[in-house]
Amino acid sequence: MFAPADSDATPRDDAIRLLARREYSRAELEARLTAKGHDSAAVAESLDALADEGLQSDARFAESFLRSRILRGQGPLKIRVELSRRGIERELVRSAMAEQEADWFALACETLCRRFSGPGDSPRERARRERFLAGRGFDFEQVRHALDHAWDEDAPSVP
Repeated sequence: MFAPADSDATPRDDAIRLLARREYSRAELEARLTAKGHDSAAVAESLDALADEGLQSDARFAESFLRSRILRGQGPLKIRVELSRRGIERELVRSAMAEQEADWFALACETLCRRFSGPGDSPRERARRERFLAGRGFDFEQVRHALDHAWDEDAPSVP
């Protein structure tokens, strides 16, 4: 996956190169830098320094990740799982979700409308729409709301 670490490149240098492209969680950076062949202790020390300097922040990563997933039409359940998979602590996930103040019901409606032109004529088609939204990470109430209101003329849109 990665070439062995250059003799001149420090874990800090490689981390900064990665962070220049996008935000990373501490766990992601740690895995990438270790895979590059850097010593675990040096990696941990470098990541501590980057966090102290404000160059790496799990809170900033969580906010950025959350925004990008909302724009993709993903629901709160899937986003929570993905954030925890990337090493973000539960409390940080909870905080980022609370700060975002997303209208998950409206997002479910919008996501459903983008994919399907109507509610479906048969129970099989309706179940297909339910599975689609559930797979996107919306909970039961959000799925039900979207199926009932997604094609209303006054359905709210998500910014």
